[in-house]
Amino acid sequence: MKIYTGRGDEGMTDLRTMDRVSKASPRIEAYGTVDEVNALVGVVRPTGYDDIDDQLREIQNHLHIVQADFANPEPDADDPQVTDEHVDQLEAWMDGYEDELDPLESFLLPSGSEPGTKLHHARAVCRRAERRAVSFASEEAGVNDAAIVYLNRLSDCLFTIARVVNKREGVREESPSY
Repeated sequence: MKIYTGRGDEGMTDLRTMDRVSKASPRIEAYGTVDEVNALVGVVRPTGYDDIDDQLREIQNHLHIVQADFANPEPDADDPQVTDEHVDQLEAWMDGYEDELDPLESFLLPSGSEPGTKLHHARAVCRRAERRAVSFASEEAGVNDAAIVYLNRLSDCLFTIARVVNKREGVREESPSY
């Protein structure tokens, strides 16, 4: 199979339904930004912590489901879709780190160890992906709400994992000085 087809040379791309849309459409912007998040999560791995690496691998798979979900305006029952269970998984991971972390008492500067700062970067791009998805959903009917909720929760999860990595690396969290 060739990687290039030439079908996108004029600024159009195919959806799952084979409908052609502009590469600048809100739908493509949404799942393209999710792809950026996925790539950034991949840059973090391996962190050196097996539990975190396993979670990040699973998150990357979830992000492929988000992309497939957004790329399909007419999903069938057997098509990949984000569900509440994906969101529940993120919440369970965050809850599992509660005892490992000090209580959050202020905003934090996105800094720390190398994997911690990379996770903060992924979190920031995840927020952008969420904004793109909300915009896309405001323009088109039938967007899976669970996928948008997933992106919202994922940014919280990436923030939490960044804090965990920084703590394990012995890097002190810094708050902004106003």
